[in-house]
Amino acid sequence: MPIKLNLLAEVQAQEEMRRKDPVKFATFVGALLVVISLVWFSASFATLKMTENKLNVINAEIATHTNDFAAVNLNKSKIAACQKREDELEKLNSARLLQGPLLDALQQIYVPNVAIIRTRLDQTFGLKEGVVTKAGRGPSSTTEKTLLTIDAKDYSANPGDQINHFKDSFAKLEYFKSLLETNGVRLAGSPSAPQTGADGKLFVQFTLECRYPEKTR
Repeated sequence: MPIKLNLLAEVQAQEEMRRKDPVKFATFVGALLVVISLVWFSASFATLKMTENKLNVINAEIATHTNDFAAVNLNKSKIAACQKREDELEKLNSARLLQGPLLDALQQIYVPNVAIIRTRLDQTFGLKEGVVTKAGRGPSSTTEKTLLTIDAKDYSANPGDQINHFKDSFAKLEYFKSLLETNGVRLAGSPSAPQTGADGKLFVQFTLECRYPEKTR
């Protein structure tokens, strides 16, 4: 019977032992895990950066819309304030004292030997701010005061005798009767001393004040 000799048996045995070496296997597995971890970390880092970029874009859009919203609210406040002023001016325009009817009424006043030399109309407006409460500021109001001043001269035979007649003529005229306060026409100060005009006539100068009722809006 022939005898078989395997001259490479020792080499093959050593190779088989190397294949079954647990340290080498563990090293291979560890290296593989490290590679997998690096790949996972790289992918996660890339995803994080993409998410941060998206977040920055969204935050920028939110900031833009927030600024737009604030600008819109500011413009709405300005429009509301302008509208309020326009409404107040419209109320003032509709209720203001008209100069034309006043001048027409003055032309209807005639007292012999009395001449009007000057008229002045003073109108003042006082603004009262609304009261501030927890609910906000209340409506404001405007008070209008009107005073008509008339300078005149009395050339009557006895200068000064016609002053009261001239004063009473205002109370009789319907225009002033309906607009002035009760006893709203008064003599401001005392008449001047008798003076001689350029035409040689004696006269006294006096001033009447016609006070209109205060109007609050």
